[in-house]
Amino acid sequence: MPSKSVELALECQRLAESCLYTSTSLFDWLRWLRRIKVAFVAGSLLLGSFAGWKFLTSFDSDWIRVVTALSAFIAGFLPSVYSALKIDDHIEECRHLAGEFKNLQDRFRQAALVSSKKSFLEFDEDLKPIMDRLEKARSRSVTAPEWCFRRAKAKIKSGDYEFDIDVKSIDQRRE
Repeated sequence: MPSKSVELALECQRLAESCLYTSTSLFDWLRWLRRIKVAFVAGSLLLGSFAGWKFLTSFDSDWIRVVTALSAFIAGFLPSVYSALKIDDHIEECRHLAGEFKNLQDRFRQAALVSSKKSFLEFDEDLKPIMDRLEKARSRSVTAPEWCFRRAKAKIKSGDYEFDIDVKSIDQRRE
């Protein structure tokens, strides 16, 4: 039967992997939130500029008047929608938690590789503040959409997060 330290080290590895998936999903969602912000800001500016374009008033067309009025309406409406959705708040929270889960990933990996070599009590003591940070991060309950998780999973499985040093170490052990 494996020792408690071995079991705890395995759990640290699982938690490091969980943090990798969570942070990668959140970073992907963060990129999308930032794009949405740009779309709202740029869309509002472009539609407002289009609606106020003096050139359009030279045309005597009901169709142009409708498009101009609709553009002005949407340009005025977009900032209200943007504000109501609180996208800036979501961006900030997502940014914070993506970084926190990435840091936790490293801490759990380090605990599994280094602290697990200590006595079980020292190992457990080293792990407590990391677990407290994990619980605090999880309590925020920010989740990326499911499609972000699927994209993160594909990115991780493709090897994007493998370190060259780890691959070299494995190759050297095989020789």
